[in-house]
Amino acid sequence: MSIVITILVGFVVGLLARALKPGNDSMGIILTTVVGIAGAFVAQFAGQAMGWYRPGQPAGWIGSILGAIALLVIVSLLRGGGRRRVL
Repeated sequence: MSIVITILVGFVVGLLARALKPGNDSMGIILTTVVGIAGAFVAQFAGQAMGWYRPGQPAGWIGSILGAIALLVIVSLLRGGGRRRVL
């Protein structure tokens, strides 16, 4: 059951991150969920490194959303979202 809850939370976090980050993030439901789950892991790792969370303690909603936004920025840079084509 915890896997299903993790996927649902990741989906919600991914949707919130996509809504809060400006710009066009054209990605499907699966990639949105993956970005949300990965954002939670990034926030947990960064929070433990900064002393905000103890080992084994999950990141909060705000931290997860910020981690997902950071990943969305990285994904858009890797996809070339920062460049404009002029033809």
